[in-house]
Amino acid sequence: MTTQNELRLLPWSGPEGKPCYLSTDDKGGYMSRLADNIEAQQLGTAALLLEHASDTLDDQDANAEDLRRLTGELTATLRNVLRVATSRGHLLEVSEPPRF
Repeated sequence: MTTQNELRLLPWSGPEGKPCYLSTDDKGGYMSRLADNIEAQQLGTAALLLEHASDTLDDQDANAEDLRRLTGELTATLRNVLRVATSRGHLLEVSEPPRF
C-alpha cells in the first residue's frame, strides 16, 4: 500500500477548496491517468494563456477591463500550474534514490 509520503496531489480541489490526494500503487490506473490528462490540459491552457497575455500587453488599445480579466485568468492558471509542479515535485522526491 502507498505510504503517507507517496500520496499524489491531484490537479483539482475538494470541498471548500481543500487539496485532494490519491493513494495507489498503480501509476497506470484510471485515477492516475485522469490526473495526468487534466494536468496536461492545465499546462496546455497555461501555454495558450501566456501567448494571449503577451498579445494583450502589446496591445496599445487594451483597457483596464481587459487587463483585469487577464489578471484573473493568469491567477487561476498559475494556481493550477503551481499545483501540477508541487504534485510532480513530490513524485520526484519519492522516486529518486537517496543521496549520500
